[in-house]
Amino acid sequence: MVLSRAQFDRIAKALADPRRFALLEAIASAAEYPCQRLCQDFPVTKATISHHIKELMQAGLVEAERDGQFLHYRARRDVMAAYSQELMTRTDPDFKLPEHLRKKKAV
Repeated sequence: MVLSRAQFDRIAKALADPRRFALLEAIASAAEYPCQRLCQDFPVTKATISHHIKELMQAGLVEAERDGQFLHYRARRDVMAAYSQELMTRTDPDFKLPEHLRKKKAV
C-alpha cells in the first residue's frame, strides 16, 4: 500500500493528538474494540470519543463494524504499516524498503 501525501499528512495530524493516539493504541491492542468499552476506559464524554474516532477513521487508521446497536472498531494495520514505512523513508537516509514492498520497474 502506498500513501498519498494528503493521507500521510492526515495520519500525522491525527496521531499528533495524545488522546487520539491513546485511542488508537487501545483499539490496536485487540482484534476488535467495542465502542462501549472505549467509553468506559477513557474518562471523557461520548461526544469527545466520537470526535476522535471520526478523525482516526478519516485518516484511515480505524474502521468500524456495526453489530446491531453496537459498534466495534478495528485498527487498519495495513495503513499503519504504510505510514511507518513512509515515515522511515522520509526521515532515515539509510532506510531501505524491504524488497517485497518495492515497486517493480517495468522491463
